[in-house]
Amino acid sequence: MPQSLAKVNVHIVFTTKYGIEFITNEIRPELHKYIIGVLAELHSYTYELFANPDHIHILCTLPRTITMADLVSKIKTSSSKWIKIRGIDNFYWQDGYGIFSVSSSKIVVVKKYILNQPEHHKEVDCKDEFRLFLKENGIEFDERYVWD
Repeated sequence: MPQSLAKVNVHIVFTTKYGIEFITNEIRPELHKYIIGVLAELHSYTYELFANPDHIHILCTLPRTITMADLVSKIKTSSSKWIKIRGIDNFYWQDGYGIFSVSSSKIVVVKKYILNQPEHHKEVDCKDEFRLFLKENGIEFDERYVWD
């Protein structure tokens, strides 16, 4: 088989530095478009994304030619610069991130979850949400090193 074929779906979550609520309703639609464009340039298909005031959820494919770490780094670096150009000079994403595999059969469920973020976060804060993702995915973590 001469071709290398793959389709890996991932749900990426990361917060703003120190959980500061930088992402406003005014900037959100353009930020979404910008990140979708970044992902497209990396040959990643975006199923859904939502930028909350203090964190973001992205459901996309992992490009066959780059690592998970490189994908997240490229999203964070370019979108951080984009946000700063729009006048939020002190904007930064947290250093870390979470990335979780999503089976093709669960794409619709995760898309709905991401689209429901505003309602969801009336009940659960982003730290508790992230802790739950880690536990559901069997990822051991040390609370001292999860947030910055």
